[in-house]
Amino acid sequence: MGAVSEFEYRYNMTIKAFPSHAEPAFESAAQQEEVWGCNWGCDNDVGQLRKVLMHRPGDEMKIIDPKMRLEQLGSYGDAEGETWYWRGDEVYPVEELQAQHDGLADALRAEGVEVVYLKRCAPGRHKAVYTRDSCIGVKGGAIVTRLGPIVRRGEEAPVTETLGSIGMPILRTIHGTGLMEGGSFVWLNSKTTVIGRSSRVNEEGTRQVEEVLNAQGVELLRVDLTGYRLHIDGTMVMVDVDTAIVNPSILPFWFLEKLEELGIRTIEVHPDDPTGVVNCLAVRPGRVIMQSNVSPRTADTMDKLGIEIVEVPYAKMFQGGGGIHCSTSPLIRDSVD
Repeated sequence: MGAVSEFEYRYNMTIKAFPSHAEPAFESAAQQEEVWGCNWGCDNDVGQLRKVLMHRPGDEMKIIDPKMRLEQLGSYGDAEGETWYWRGDEVYPVEELQAQHDGLADALRAEGVEVVYLKRCAPGRHKAVYTRDSCIGVKGGAIVTRLGPIVRRGEEAPVTETLGSIGMPILRTIHGTGLMEGGSFVWLNSKTTVIGRSSRVNEEGTRQVEEVLNAQGVELLRVDLTGYRLHIDGTMVMVDVDTAIVNPSILPFWFLEKLEELGIRTIEVHPDDPTGVVNCLAVRPGRVIMQSNVSPRTADTMDKLGIEIVEVPYAKMFQGGGGIHCSTSPLIRDSVD
């Protein structure tokens, strides 16, 4: 081969003088602050909540027609067009839903949490209020999910736009035939997560999330939910660094043993407890926001374990198909390690 030209020589020397650096890692605090402006994401479900994504119910709720009762299902919906459904026995005016949602947002702000609202809502996507499902906060950024049913497909775009507008890195968008909804994702600790596979979460979506987590040294467990249960947050939610509230009757025994192995104690719900008890949100270790009218039994158990409860009326919102946990997608939490 011929001699290297002077241009090539200078080019090579310049590249050598300014080499690439793989370290520190993308999600390290130093890189996050320098490149992305703050330390984005979460590595747990209970550290002080700093920033959360929400959507206040609005015009998209007009798609719900109280005349379209599905008596055989005990709910309301457009079964033929697959465009909406309302799970509860009564359809409430949007103003009443807004009042309960505002109460939750105010309670979060009182705990020092910044509430980020969606920039817009996809037309008719009345489930968009349940922001937990469309976005998962992980170390250094977010995973934008791909929602399962037609009634929710399309919520992903406004979430992506909103995250971009606040400068949050998007580490993965679930694509191909992957299905993933954030209500079925849990941080057990900074090195261990779990996904509940179901009709809304398939193995391909799980695998794509696992790729992101594996790059960060995080293990992902798989739990197959029973029957038509949608999300794992209907069966367990972390409420402290070493405590989870669980419904043991619908979690596999091996997983209950795994929680014990990880040093996670469990508060078991009783059949008489309100439906929304499990669907609560930790705002810092040992302090949770929970739907009002917590059963005395559950409240007493949590009190004995040092878990503080902030009660918020949310029963009307819950009738739409999701509770307090569903309505909040954490974007930034403090580490608890």
